Amino acid sequence: MAAYYPKPIARLVGEFEKLPGIGPKSAQRLAFHIMRIPEDEARALAEALLAIKGSIRFCSICFNYSEGDVCDICANPRRDKTHLCVVAEPRDLIAMEKTNEFKGVYHVLQGVISPLEGVTPDRLKVKELQTRVADGGFKEIILAMNPTVEGDTTAMYLASILKPLGPRVSRIAHGMPVGGDLDYADQATLIQALEWRREV
Repeated sequence: MAAYYPKPIARLVGEFEKLPGIGPKSAQRLAFHIMRIPEDEARALAEALLAIKGSIRFCSICFNYSEGDVCDICANPRRDKTHLCVVAEPRDLIAMEKTNEFKGVYHVLQGVISPLEGVTPDRLKVKELQTRVADGGFKEIILAMNPTVEGDTTAMYLASILKPLGPRVSRIAHGMPVGGDLDYADQATLIQALEWRREV
């Protein structure tokens, strides 16, 4: 299909196709939309893409995305530092925050254990999690993994290494559908899952 486009458009379509959830038709629509918008809007989009790559880093404490060394949640003195919610990705943290139900702090693993894809615990932020929990101060660790095979595997592994360190280890209840993603769940479902979490 790219052969029908001038090379710059074909290149843009190809780049859009690399994005998750974007197929050839969606990539074509996006490219044609970019062609129609004013140049200043296209420039603003390009600058936003470059800015996010140049200024966003991982929080040195929880590994969420941050503009500074420490993210706003970790730096907030009003957060409950005795409750730690472990999530796989930054988007899961955002989903939990939108419930306005959890007032503690987070740890972002940057993925889940998936042997088929070569993702082992040493490729995630598991050692950093162990260190945080071993340093003490947490009453409860809440595992908020998606209800998938990989999420279940990750939660069971984390429970096995965290429980001996002392704090209560629980997992959010699954009022969520099996195979679902946290960032697609509605707030009521997430609130219920958080309230009905269980010890693992």
